[in-house]
Amino acid sequence: MENQNDKIESLNFERAKEKKPSYNPSKPTPAFIGASWAALGIGLISYNIGLWNAAMSLNEKGYYFTIILFGLFSVISVQKSVRDKAEGIPVTDIYYGISWFTTIASITLLVIGLRHADLLLSEKGFYGMSFTLALFSAVAVQKNIRDTKAFNEL
Repeated sequence: MENQNDKIESLNFERAKEKKPSYNPSKPTPAFIGASWAALGIGLISYNIGLWNAAMSLNEKGYYFTIILFGLFSVISVQKSVRDKAEGIPVTDIYYGISWFTTIASITLLVIGLRHADLLLSEKGFYGMSFTLALFSAVAVQKNIRDTKAFNEL
């Protein structure tokens, strides 16, 4: 374990010389990794089962499916750019802004779509909750992957 601590101290010293913030990666626990993947799977599978069984036209199903894909990509992009900035890795303001804009746009498009959909309120809530679960867990999964990789590179 001391060897790992020496590597972290060396990394912090190198970053200090480069005027980058220090970053001490810690490996996520297997329980958190498993819970994150399970939440992502549950969110995506339930959302898609709901779409499959929905009594809506194919173009509506395509809209909601595209929204979840758009949302997943957007939140991962936000998480990456926020994390890069925190670690002193350059991120352009335009990419950072677009990442946030697309995340907000995906959520707004889902809300607008559900608001005007001819669905029961319980169905609208189901889609909203599974969408939220999938987006949140996608951030956690991406964080775990990045933390594990950074920890293993030490």
